[in-house]
Formats: sequence, C-alpha cells, structure tokens
Amino acid sequence: MPDFSRMKQDSRIYIAGHRGMVGSAILRNLETKGFHSFILKTSSELDLRDQQQVAAFFEKEKPEYVFLAAAKVGGIQANNTYRADFLYDNLMIQNNVIHQSYVHGVKKLMFLGSSCIYPKMAPQPLKEEYLLSGKLEDTNEPYAIAKITGIKMCESYQRQHGCNFIAAMPTNLYGPNDNYNLNNSHVLPALIRKFHEAKESKAKQVEIWGTGSPLREFLHVDDLGEACVFLMQNYDGHTHVNVGTGEDLSIKDLALLVQKIVGFEGEIVHDLSKPDGTPRKLMDVSFLHKLGWKHTINLSEGIAMVYEDFKKKQNVKVW
Repeated sequence: MPDFSRMKQDSRIYIAGHRGMVGSAILRNLETKGFHSFILKTSSELDLRDQQQVAAFFEKEKPEYVFLAAAKVGGIQANNTYRADFLYDNLMIQNNVIHQSYVHGVKKLMFLGSSCIYPKMAPQPLKEEYLLSGKLEDTNEPYAIAKITGIKMCESYQRQHGCNFIAAMPTNLYGPNDNYNLNNSHVLPALIRKFHEAKESKAKQVEIWGTGSPLREFLHVDDLGEACVFLMQNYDGHTHVNVGTGEDLSIKDLALLVQKIVGFEGEIVHDLSKPDGTPRKLMDVSFLHKLGWKHTINLSEGIAMVYEDFKKKQNVKVW
C-alpha cells in the first residue's frame, strides 16, 4: 500500500519556529536533501498565539506539511519564574497550529515536545509509556503540561479526525542558534559561556548550580533535525517518539568536559543554594532505534563544534 504522506522535494513545508535552534536544524536538514518549497514566517510577521492570524495564514499559504518547532523555552529559572507565560504561550501556539492544520487538510504534522513531560521520579531510562504515570518536576510543570497537551492533541486529532499528526520528544539539545543568556539558557550553553568568559577574564573559578550530581543526556540539534525528517518520512503511529542518544553523564562531568574543551584552568565551585532539578533524565530510545534511526554526533565532538561556533559569534553579542 503506497504511503501518501511522504514529503516530496517540491512539497509546501511550513516550519513554525524556523529561526530557533530546532526549527533551523530541521530547515538545514531539509535543504541538504533537496527540499525547497518552504513557508517561513518570523514571530513579528505571524503571532502564533493569535487565532485569527494563524487561521488567515493557513487559508492563504496552504502548507502540506508542518513542523511545529515554535515554543517559548528556557531553563529552570525561566520556567519557574514565568510559569503563566510558559503555559499560556505554548498552549496558544499549539492549539492554533494543530487545529488549523486539521481545518486546512495538512497531510502531516510533527509536534516537537520535550523530555520534561515525564514524571520527576519515573523509572530510568524514560520509556514512552511512562507519560502521565506520576508527578512532574515542579520547576517546569507549566511547560511540561503544555507539551503533554500538544502530544494529546496530535493523538486525539488522529483518533477522531484521522489526521496524520505525530509527536517527537527530544532530550536536552545543544548546537547552532542556542541561547547563551545566563538568566534563561539551558545548562550546556550556560556552561560554555561561563567557562569562556572565565578564561577570557583569567578568573580563578567558575560557579555551577547545585551539587552537579543530576544526570543528563545531550543530543546535537543537527542529529535531531535528521531524526525529525526521518520520522516525518517513515513514521505514522499515534505514540510519541523519544529522540535522544540513550547515554547520559552528570552535570559535574559535563562541566569538566566543557572546561577541558574551552581550556579554562581554574576550579569549579558549586552553589548549593540553587536547585538541582530532576535527578536523572535519560531517554529510552529503543523504539526509535527499531524504526531505523540512531544519532551520529558524539558529545565531545559536538561541544567542540559548538564552542567554535560560539567563539565566532560572541563578538556579535548573541545574547
């Protein structure tokens, strides 16, 4: 039976969030594969939180395929501080894009979530079926609830309306177009910036949050871009799919790795007044491996590439 949902090189593809880290990686990957008919709008051109704007956009542009990578994102501090913003903005973006994709007959949609959807104390590694099996980590609960809603919207529109809407849940990401603002960035870009600035200023120490004991998994965003295109072309199920490496390390070991790559020779000190967050978040990626995809960029190689990119851009003030 032929699969009519596979993208063709001239298919009209809308990437929501194409200037963000994830959306730009998906765009780069599609371009390398010869796709060329993209529909791209910045947030100033199209406010995805505005129902009327989104409806008018879909009516006019008629995308055939949608990658929903637009989201309000941040680290522990931002998630905990702007709880209402993270919930409202992400729910509105998802509701509008997913619903209008249904209304206007989009052939296939991919929703991008986050590993924070899983319960704080879920067994490790995290399997897809652990969703909604326990309490969430409080610091990013509003963001996680929004992402869980997005997964369930894709599943529900598929079950009620027959829409080919799928969801992918990436682990912690790093790579080009990351956010290096120390107030709302994730741990890896924050460490790169901290160690670089400490090296430049000849500081004697770098401070990191918490004990350094939590375990985290990191995936280069170009690997995620490859996985997203793979799933868009090869997966039509209603279960969300974990995307990661299946390998993790402690924040302390991550800091030591970044320290070595950056070349900072001082010491690392721990601010124990700051929260650790979830003790461990490792994705079970056996389902994705069975589908036929595996990551190719190892962590030390990936961080070295990112640091080179950071050094080129830091004079342009990327934060």
